[in-house]
This record gives sequence, C-alpha cells and structure tokens, in this order.
Amino acid sequence: MARQDNDIIRPRLILASASPRRSFFLKELGLQFDILPTEIVEKVKKGETPVEFAGRLAVEKALAALKKQKRSGDKTVYSLGADTIVVLGGKIYGKPRHKTEATAFWHELGGQTHQVITAFAIAEFPDKIICVETATTAVTLKRPSKREVGEYLETGEPLDKAGAYAAQGIGKKFVEKIEGSVTNVIGLPLEALIPWLKKLKLL
Repeated sequence: MARQDNDIIRPRLILASASPRRSFFLKELGLQFDILPTEIVEKVKKGETPVEFAGRLAVEKALAALKKQKRSGDKTVYSLGADTIVVLGGKIYGKPRHKTEATAFWHELGGQTHQVITAFAIAEFPDKIICVETATTAVTLKRPSKREVGEYLETGEPLDKAGAYAAQGIGKKFVEKIEGSVTNVIGLPLEALIPWLKKLKLL
C-alpha cells in the first residue's frame, strides 16, 4: 500500500546555534527543531576572505552538531549552522571580548556604512554538506556620542553581538539605514534559507 502524505516521516532538524534570534525565525516559520550549540575556533585563516571565513564557520558548526548525533530510526537528520560577521574595509568585527574592545568597534563603525555577512550551511547526517550560502547587507550607523556609547555598553547588549550592536534591539536607535535583507542583519537571511527548507521537506 502506498504511503499517504500524512504518514511521511519528516526529517529532523538541528539548529547548531544558541542564538535566540535564529530560534525565533525558525519558530515563526512553524518549524520543529532541536537546539545544539557548538564550540569551534573562530579564527580567520591566512588569505581567507570575510565571505569564506563566515562560510567555513557555518559549515564547521553544522558538522560539529552532527558529530554528536545518531540517526533516529529512518529519519533523515539535518543540521543548520550559521555565522554572522560585520566587515568594514576588509576588517572583520566579531563579538567584542570586553567593553574596551566594544568601545573601539564603535569608534571605527560609528558614522560608517559597513557590511553584515551571514553564512548558513545545511548538512545531512553523518557528514554530507547540502548547501552553503552567504548574504550581504549594507548597514549605515549613526555616530553616537561617547556618553551614548557608554550607556549602550552598560545594557550588556553589545557584548554578545557581532560589531557590538543589535539592529533588532536597543541598538536599533543607532541604525541609520539598512540596504538589503533585514533578517540577514539579525542572523539568518530567510530569503535564501526558505527555498532550501522547502526543497528538503523541512517546511
């Protein structure tokens, strides 16, 4: 007897990230998924471009999550890894290690237009890379005063964000213009991701 549509075993999805913004996007799409943060070394290799760097980290995160898994019955298991970086003049700005570094970030990024690059990778158990894509969005920040930067740092928000700001949070007041995907700036370029989710029968 042919299997009915409602009997189809849906693939399992793992989000290799602790980012609440990425989880929010996937939940808004109606997806069911497990969260499995991964620990990898985020260091740029010699000669690596920002796009290559973000793409490599996304792949490494997706594969690291799968290494901790075992196939569940006859379900296909996919993992989604992602990495977001801020780039200005070829320099990569990740998450600041402390307030002093965050202040330095704002000194360089304030009043400038920079690029936000998010890469995502989908891998299939045990170690097959299905896709790697990147999206770039131009973001122009206002130039805040030292007092404004100090007050923003005291909120704690900048210390967990690439470039030391959150476009969807308190930092939104410092964003002058966004050219391109807004969800990409927040952590996942949905315009590029959704077609893959549909293709893999996850959505």
